Amino acid sequence: MRHYENLVIVKPTLTQEEIENTIAAIEDVLMSNGAEITARDKMGIRKLAYPIQKNERGYFHVMYYTAKPSVIGEIERRFRINEAILRFVTIKYDSKREIAAWDKLVQKANTINKSTPVQVSSEEEVVVKETIVTTPEAVVEEVVVQETTIQE
Repeated sequence: MRHYENLVIVKPTLTQEEIENTIAAIEDVLMSNGAEITARDKMGIRKLAYPIQKNERGYFHVMYYTAKPSVIGEIERRFRINEAILRFVTIKYDSKREIAAWDKLVQKANTINKSTPVQVSSEEEVVVKETIVTTPEAVVEEVVVQETTIQE
């Protein structure tokens, strides 16, 4: 099994539900071909460097996974067929140094995904730990933020 990263750019003209369904379909393609998804990074809608199919923006989604080299051709073929995908790129991590960098990227993506806000009732005071990535080497600081809600 080799280590891979896929960056997929989805059309921004789709609704949020359609974007989520497209991402789920992409992940199903990976899983059905024997890939094991390790981390996901939902980067959101960003401006493109140049227009692609008259789109100035795109929804960026990165997936880190391990798979056999023989399935990459099929995965990329299925990406080309999907009309909701503007562009995609598959990056293979081969050497020990590259795999170590892949591990850091996976760790960074997992820490970013864990820093989601917590739902609370209107009368509670909550202390939330927020994770902030400060350098490319993924040095992480923890900041304590206090949130209070206003009672009506």
